[in-house]
Amino acid sequence: MLIYNVTTKVDQSIHEPWVEWMKCKHIPRVMNSGCFIKFQFVQVLETDESDGFTYAVQYYADKKEDYQKYIDLFAPALRQDAMNTWGNKFAGFRSLMQVVH
Repeated sequence: MLIYNVTTKVDQSIHEPWVEWMKCKHIPRVMNSGCFIKFQFVQVLETDESDGFTYAVQYYADKKEDYQKYIDLFAPALRQDAMNTWGNKFAGFRSLMQVVH
């Protein structure tokens, strides 16, 4: 099992609408790609919130091909939508992890 983790620092000025956008628009669109089987949306605690809040979304894929399909076919448009919607009011980084048994 693979976990595609997206961690995002969100400016205080867009915090609440961004959370709603994530829950109602962005995450459902990612999940509708059919590339992931489940997700978790979490707030990162014990961080300096003076310049914004930090969140992470972890998307779970059964196999690398599912993740790669998402990256190739869906991610560019979804990333562009985020930029069009929020501009430079957020910054994120992505990582791919594998569950160790």
